[in-house]
Amino acid sequence: MGTFDAQKALPGLAYPEEYLRRLASDLSEKFAGIFNPETVERYVLESYTALLRTSTVRAHLASNTIRFATDRLTALAQAKGAIESLVPEVLFVCEQNAGRSQMAAALTHALSGGRVHVRSAGSLPAHQLNPTVVAAMAELGLDLSTEFPKPLTDDVVQAADIVITMGCGDACPVYPGTRYRDWELADPAELPIEEVRIIRDQIVVNVGEVLATLGIDPSWLTSV
Repeated sequence: MGTFDAQKALPGLAYPEEYLRRLASDLSEKFAGIFNPETVERYVLESYTALLRTSTVRAHLASNTIRFATDRLTALAQAKGAIESLVPEVLFVCEQNAGRSQMAAALTHALSGGRVHVRSAGSLPAHQLNPTVVAAMAELGLDLSTEFPKPLTDDVVQAADIVITMGCGDACPVYPGTRYRDWELADPAELPIEEVRIIRDQIVVNVGEVLATLGIDPSWLTSV
């Protein structure tokens, strides 16, 4: 299968950080036969730049760029049919990707037992996850401490079978064949943990309903 030239190379390409050059080289090997090196380089630099805008802890920027660029390239390859999706793909989108969409993604992964692949993103991503949300999820034994807000990109939307939005308006592009749903949930930003727990528990119910539509036994809800 030939490579996809999804992006054109940047003229006079320069890497602001040396690790980005190594990352681009490693990912070019990983996606060899799917994307050409110029496409990979473009995605690495775009991902780095997007995260740099909201990153408050530079020490995590390298690892987060690796995860973000890899996930975006994987999503694009899935959308192009170059990588097969073996399980349903669900994308959760809220405004900041710091609360609702992060909880929904973690709960879907846990409650499906890995039988659903999840992504999350924000139309206006925050600098960090809501610490109260992290604490509320920890009460269920779900660790969000390594997660980070990610900007919404076209590739992850294209790869999704179901896109679930939560208060992000019309920011999400619409593609034929993709199912869209909107959950009306309060924004947990600046709410006390007692109210965040209510939002979390409603997400558990909503996730159970989505899993049922995918033919996944909602009895998995008893695991949380």
